Amino acid sequence: MTTTALINPWKSIQAIRQKTPVVHNITNYVVMNNTANALLAIGASPVMAHAELEMVDMVSIASALVLNIGTLSPAWIRSMHIAAAHAKKRGIPIVLDPVGAGATPYRTATAMELLQLVHPSIVRGNASEIIAIGGIKAGESEGATMGVDSRDPSSAAVASARHLHKTYGATVCISGATDYIVGGSGLIEVDNGHTLMPRVTGLGCTASALCGAFAAVEPDTTLAAAQTMVVMGIAGEMAAAVAKGPGTLQLHFIDALYCMTKNDVDTRIRVKVGYDPA
Repeated sequence: MTTTALINPWKSIQAIRQKTPVVHNITNYVVMNNTANALLAIGASPVMAHAELEMVDMVSIASALVLNIGTLSPAWIRSMHIAAAHAKKRGIPIVLDPVGAGATPYRTATAMELLQLVHPSIVRGNASEIIAIGGIKAGESEGATMGVDSRDPSSAAVASARHLHKTYGATVCISGATDYIVGGSGLIEVDNGHTLMPRVTGLGCTASALCGAFAAVEPDTTLAAAQTMVVMGIAGEMAAAVAKGPGTLQLHFIDALYCMTKNDVDTRIRVKVGYDPA
């Protein structure tokens, strides 16, 4: 069983800053600038490339691939398939963010198709998205996606996450007020974060992009996802302490990623390992 000490986000932050891994993102229009800046701030090198004709070449220089279906188009989906196939050949981690799965049949079908064809290393989504592709609801949850936002608490998706992990082998990260990570190293609960964070669009997509950076330096994808959510939460807490609202939270969030120290991580990290909310 994984111990809290083994999660060690600071070790991976140092590795990202030293190695500057290239993270190739096929992501959505809404978040490209935000996620690129977050990757730069943590120390990674972002690439936002979508053209089919350069997919193989881009993946050839990448250390991780992030697939985000936030703004769908048939051409981008074809690019995702090409990029994923080459990433699998190269053995680099693939992160899937099923943005808005459950909102429309097309979006859900696209997420399921990628999940089944790609067998990603990490799937990161909110509770409603994970329920939509995992198919198992907990308690009284309706499993409904409200646009790209969740109508379910993160704990409601743990059963779906377990099913997805068992079926596809992926580590599944459920983001919410409490983050749950389900994978080969056990169940991890992350309690870092701030209530102002959901007021900033794209922070979930930022988490998926950062999962790519952490997975590029940490081969255990359960630990990589947990490290990501700890760092996201701590950066949110640090930003909220000086922000006046959502606009300045986003600004200070990027600064917090860039300025984060070992002391920040050691004094703020709040995780439970092996905790079962069911």
